[in-house]
Amino acid sequence: MLVENLAILVLAGFVGFAVISKVPNTLHTPLMSGTNAIHGIVLLGGLLVLGIGAEGALNKILLVVAIAFGTINVVGGFLVTDRMLAMFKEKDRPQRTET
Repeated sequence: MLVENLAILVLAGFVGFAVISKVPNTLHTPLMSGTNAIHGIVLLGGLLVLGIGAEGALNKILLVVAIAFGTINVVGGFLVTDRMLAMFKEKDRPQRTET
């Protein structure tokens, strides 16, 4: 069972790399926003499981670590998305006065 799960993990990694490497730059920002929304849902699920009754100290520690990493991922994703969107904004140009 462990070997099967590891094989699935490795194959999913290869497929994910192949798919993401072919994404054009113009689609990167919308995909980041969608990914951030999904990670937000995952964070809410982790908080619910932690609050409802995760049994055992190890489960609670793993949940807190997962929530912390998920939070870092969401915040970092929004920062990257904001920075990419700022690249497309027009720079403030001084207005010319007609003489």
